[in-house]
Amino acid sequence: MVLPPLSLYIHIPWCVQKCPYCDFNSHGQQGELPQQEYVDALLKDLDADLHYVQNRPLHSIFIGGGTPSLFDAAQIARLLAGIRQRIDFAADIEITMEANPGTLEHDDFAAYRQAGITRLSIGVQSFSSDKLNLLGRIHNRNEAEVAAQHAKEAGYQSFNLDLMHGLPDQDLAQAMADIDTAAALMPPHLSWYQLTIEPNTLFHSRPPQLPDDEALWEIYREGQRRLTALGYQQYEISAYAKPGYQCRHNLNYWQFGDYLGLGCGAHGKITLAAERRIIRTVKIKHPRGYLAAIDFTDNSFDVETDDVPLEYLMNRLRLMSPIPMVEFEQRTGLSRDCIQDGMEKGRQRGLVIISEDHWELTDKGHFFVNDLLSQFC
Repeated sequence: MVLPPLSLYIHIPWCVQKCPYCDFNSHGQQGELPQQEYVDALLKDLDADLHYVQNRPLHSIFIGGGTPSLFDAAQIARLLAGIRQRIDFAADIEITMEANPGTLEHDDFAAYRQAGITRLSIGVQSFSSDKLNLLGRIHNRNEAEVAAQHAKEAGYQSFNLDLMHGLPDQDLAQAMADIDTAAALMPPHLSWYQLTIEPNTLFHSRPPQLPDDEALWEIYREGQRRLTALGYQQYEISAYAKPGYQCRHNLNYWQFGDYLGLGCGAHGKITLAAERRIIRTVKIKHPRGYLAAIDFTDNSFDVETDDVPLEYLMNRLRLMSPIPMVEFEQRTGLSRDCIQDGMEKGRQRGLVIISEDHWELTDKGHFFVNDLLSQFC
């Protein structure tokens, strides 16, 4: 077992309003946000987790939510400065912040850049006014386009646009129009993922009319072709990037790297190589309880050895790239032999190609990942 790269996820849980499809730990803003108090709590939370760093520099930071762009640039700068005082930053660290077009004064993009953010992820979801209204978004098409333009002008190393497909009553032409509009804004990275109806959401209790399976399949395959023709490489199930602009933070997740989780309900995953253990951590979920915490005593649990192969594969099979067998061994501390039988069954069904030192999904395998994972349950 080898210590993998270390990332940091920071959760800021407030939004202007809760979207009807969202099952994330987010809360509608009520009054003034406790920005200073929350940053203080985040740094206190980090102090309790410093023993998990194990002399590693931070590979990446991702500030998600909620809507982190509700916090002003001065508080983001204070947060990042406090982290840097506690943990070394890799020379090429990637620091991403999520932002929604409807919550940003676009002149502040440069201020977030000055605060230390190197990459933005902008939650557009669609450029159709009708679809944005159905999704409960508070921005319009023009605000989304202006946000992307200002992100380009502010000097970020990269920025991402989030797009959804399979929206209520969406047809193929509408889905492709969203891709074309996004690509015209020249983002180095596009996240393009299907809307799913999750429990404990408004859409779950009042389901909208979504495209049928045949229409969804047509949208997905045509979207793949369109994005490839536009110069984007699919490197993950729902992520496309121009060469050299893959999201390093998300790659570390999917390659079973380590990450600290700070903030309300944040999860973390840590390797304790000397003890041959992998643990997961989870933080106090509700903002009121999190802010009231006297200390941040760790709430952690071990990943059982029998569960490690499945956990690794559930992450790693999201990527389009082959899996080096040595990576499996280094990240799990287990022999490659423990999953060879399952991989061989996948090979016999045309889902996997097995070489001397790699496993690789076939085209068919990418569409039947759950079938392959069932071999390891």
